[in-house]
Amino acid sequence: MYSLEQLRIFSEVAATGSFSACARKLSKAQSAISQSIAALEIDLDTLLFDRSARTPVLTPAGDKLLGYAQAVLKQSQELNKAATALSKAEESHLIIAIDDALMLPKLKSILVDLSHHFVASEVEIHSIASPDMMDHLSQGKADIGLQFANIGLESAFDVCNLGDLPFYAVAHPNHPLAALSQIDIRDIMSHKQLLIRGVNGRHLTHFLPISVQKMYCNNFDTLRQLTRLGLAWSYLPCHMVEEDITGGKLMKLPFNFDYKPWQAPVEWVRPSQQTVGPALSWFEQELKHLFN
Repeated sequence: MYSLEQLRIFSEVAATGSFSACARKLSKAQSAISQSIAALEIDLDTLLFDRSARTPVLTPAGDKLLGYAQAVLKQSQELNKAATALSKAEESHLIIAIDDALMLPKLKSILVDLSHHFVASEVEIHSIASPDMMDHLSQGKADIGLQFANIGLESAFDVCNLGDLPFYAVAHPNHPLAALSQIDIRDIMSHKQLLIRGVNGRHLTHFLPISVQKMYCNNFDTLRQLTRLGLAWSYLPCHMVEEDITGGKLMKLPFNFDYKPWQAPVEWVRPSQQTVGPALSWFEQELKHLFN
C-alpha cells in the first residue's frame, strides 16, 4: 500500500519537473526518489511518468491521479491541524448569534480569520434580532451574542461594550417627509414609523417609537426593504443604506434634532457560566477592535 511520503514525492516530482530537483528539495538521494515513484506505480498499477525523454513527463493517467494525490496530502495536513487544535482544548463547536445589522465588513473578516485560526472548531452563525438575543442565549442556543446594547441586562450575563454604530433617519424620496427642508418632532408625529421589535414583543431601549403610528418587524434588512417601499420612515444603520441613498432609493431626512448621525451602542454578551475556550476567547478579543 502506498504511503503519504510516496504521494508527497509524486507531487514534488511533478512540481519540480525532475527526480534530481525533487531529491534536492527534499534532501534525499535521487535513487530514493526514483525507487519511491517506481514503488508507487506498482502499488497503483499505473505508469505515472514517461521516462523516455531527459526529464520525466506525467502520463495522462499520472496527470489525472496527481490531483487525487494532492487532495489526500491536503486532507492529511487538515487532519494534523485538527488533531493539534483538539489537543489544545479548542472548542469542537462554537455558536455565534449576530444581529443582522451588525454584519459589518470588519466582522466578516474576523469570522474568516476565526475559521482559519481554529480549524477544529465548527462555527455556526445564528441571525437573531437584538430584542430576542437574551432569550436565545438563556436557552443555551448560542455561546455568545453580538447585539445593540440593552439597558437592564440580567446579572447572569457577561457583557463588553464595543462602540457605537451610526444611523440615518431615512424614507423613500416620494415620502411626504422627504419634501421638507427641516423636520422637527411635530412633523414626524403623524407619519408612520418602522421599528424593530422582537418576537417576544420587547423593544430595545435605544429604539423607542417617536411617531404615533407604528409598524414593526424583527430585523433590519426587512425594515430597510419596507422603508424602500415607502411604507414609513425609519432609522437604519448608515452602512446598510449608503448605496440606497446614493442610488436615489432612499433619502436622508433632515431632522433638526439630529445634528450628527444618531449612534447606537453595540456589545457582545454571553452567559456568565459559559465555558470560554481558546476560539471564543480569541473572538471576544477581536470584537474589541470592531469599530477601530
